[in-house]
Amino acid sequence: MAEIVAVSLLNGIVYGLLLFMLTAGLTLIFSMMGVLNFAHASVFMLGAYFSFQLGQWIGFWPALAIAPLLCGATGAAIERYGLRHVHRSGHVAEILFTFGLAYVIEELVTMAWGRNAVANSVPPTIDFALFSLYGSSFPAYKGLMMAISVAMFAILYVALKRTRVGLVIQAALTHPEMTSALGHDVPGVFVLVFALGSGLAGLAGVIGGFMLLTQPTLASAIGPIVFVVVVVGGLGSLAGAFIASMLIGVLQTFAVAIDYSLADALRAGGVAIARGSPLYDLVSVRVSTVAPMAPYLLLVLILIVRPRGLLGKRDV
Repeated sequence: MAEIVAVSLLNGIVYGLLLFMLTAGLTLIFSMMGVLNFAHASVFMLGAYFSFQLGQWIGFWPALAIAPLLCGATGAAIERYGLRHVHRSGHVAEILFTFGLAYVIEELVTMAWGRNAVANSVPPTIDFALFSLYGSSFPAYKGLMMAISVAMFAILYVALKRTRVGLVIQAALTHPEMTSALGHDVPGVFVLVFALGSGLAGLAGVIGGFMLLTQPTLASAIGPIVFVVVVVGGLGSLAGAFIASMLIGVLQTFAVAIDYSLADALRAGGVAIARGSPLYDLVSVRVSTVAPMAPYLLLVLILIVRPRGLLGKRDV
């Protein structure tokens, strides 16, 4: 039992930190600009594909630096030549634009790399066991992902709350006219924020591409869980996104590891449900079977109990 708990907890933390890497950019964009970017997971997918292609050409470590920059440049182009012109039509137009953009990116990826998954395997430089826990080896690339994720949270939090650049960004987004009058380039700030958020998604894609299957449907597969994390943590809250990512990561990992059903628990308590009983099929469902539903059940619970999320400032 101790082995299952320890290994599941470690895997849950790894998965939670990956979710935070992915949701940090989306949270940053929403908190700074009020734009709910439905194409964010598609930029994450681009990061995985860019790193795969660059890794074949120039190696993993240069790809780790260049792929997020390419995703950041993609995000800057999206804001400058797309969202800026749509913004004046309101939030519904922004949502429709980013929703359609996600489909465009998926088709472009299909045209460039095909419909089948690419062999985005862990590079040899980080493909070794970092340590062993109860006989299970912990790979180095997961340790690298954890270090990057924690560093990302610390740097973002300090940059936004303690530096002059962070204060200018927040001022530009809450009082754009006054900030512009003081000589700051407000449209440039918007481009910078969107580029930074997209770059963070690309960085998550570089590492996440090893853990997940790099294929054109990657964005549609990971996208829903991203918005669950953002809503549970609280729209626009970076700390809330971090807490929600860890909570969902650990919850889903433990749910997968628990190979028991309610019928097993009742049987252990001396209560047996007959096979022909109307409730037998329901109580016999194992927790591991419904594990993919766990984040969404948590979302429903949070919306009932606290509609603004864990650390959100306003209701969803």
